[in-house]
Amino acid sequence: MNQWVTVLLACLLAYLLKLAGYLVPGQVLSGARVRRVTGLLPVALLTALVVVQTFATSGPAGPGLTIDARAAGLAVAVVALLLRAPFLVVVILGAATAALLRHFGWAS
Repeated sequence: MNQWVTVLLACLLAYLLKLAGYLVPGQVLSGARVRRVTGLLPVALLTALVVVQTFATSGPAGPGLTIDARAAGLAVAVVALLLRAPFLVVVILGAATAALLRHFGWAS
């Protein structure tokens, strides 16, 4: 029962936050600084997600950082992006690199 109360409160809070967005005056949202920050937010959030998924680990000793096949796959993907490879090729190269390293036992 306690979990449901938490979920319902989180839903209510999310709804109220979205509703508050309609109450913000247009002049506040049309400023140059706000437009610049909101344009960079998706990039920052995606970067944070990639870093956490690549380097974070949780084991018996607790959360920590690790360098393994995911990091090598990310490095190959970054190089492919710098060489202006198509996105699908970037994803395939990164995944294939991590899979091959794990297959041959070079990285866990």
